[in-house]
Amino acid sequence: MPRQRIRLAIIGGSQAYTLLQSKALSGKRLGPVSTPYGPSQPLYEIPISRRRILFLSRHGEKRYEVTAPFVNYRANIYALKEHGATHIVAWTGPGAINPAFTPGSFAVMTDMIDETRRRPSTFFENSGFGFIRMGDVFCPNLRSLLVRVLRRLRYEFCDHATYVCTEGPRLETPAEIRMYAKLGADLVGMTLAPEAFLARELEMCYAALAYVTNFAEGVKQRRFRNGELFEGLATSTEKQRVGQAVKRFPSIIGALAQQLDRATQEVSRARKPLPPGCHCQRAMERYRKQGLLSEDWHEWLSR
Repeated sequence: MPRQRIRLAIIGGSQAYTLLQSKALSGKRLGPVSTPYGPSQPLYEIPISRRRILFLSRHGEKRYEVTAPFVNYRANIYALKEHGATHIVAWTGPGAINPAFTPGSFAVMTDMIDETRRRPSTFFENSGFGFIRMGDVFCPNLRSLLVRVLRRLRYEFCDHATYVCTEGPRLETPAEIRMYAKLGADLVGMTLAPEAFLARELEMCYAALAYVTNFAEGVKQRRFRNGELFEGLATSTEKQRVGQAVKRFPSIIGALAQQLDRATQEVSRARKPLPPGCHCQRAMERYRKQGLLSEDWHEWLSR
């Protein structure tokens, strides 16, 4: 059995542009990609650990240029697929609903509640496709690699978390946070939906790593501070810890690329398809078996 080609892509969340501007992440700028859904955010090709990974800053490459509800998620996912991405790791900076999650720490996502309202959430509008199972919202294999990396780097993290994705751009009310807590959410953010679902529709493995930025409204009593990010929800000490967490992303990405390379080699030696135990890359198999879709994903989106 031929070895499957793996192409890792990183979707950078809040503060990703600071790593580009500081050259902490640097490489060849491929630029925006024209897609049927409009232009994507600019892509970069970054050499890390004998690989050339793809990197995309979700909110812009120079500053926070576009807020979460107005990100062109379909264009971004399409662009990564077009450039050969098979595995995506996204990062996000949510607030903590569960007080056990502290600002500056990391969390690997395991489940999600989608509370978005107005975002295009599928590539298959007005069609009979896309009726796919989401028992594992995030790729279990990619999640396990993230956990392994964070353990080896000895960073503070939680290996499971439920994320609720709100519409934004406003932050949530105290009553909304209490409701999400009752629903079992640990973290609240604005970016992983529909991103995770779109990646599954195009049969890419997708996992998400959060760095906690603040406590959500009402979790901790915080005085309103005008003119600041989060307007007082984060203390100066918490902001420093968050800044340190952002600076750790290059080391996480490098270690993850190494782990993915080792996993690929192990599977290749065992002569098994990659990835074992994961169904992400055959999510549309039912439609292929019915003869409704070909192996060319471009044709799926032109119907």
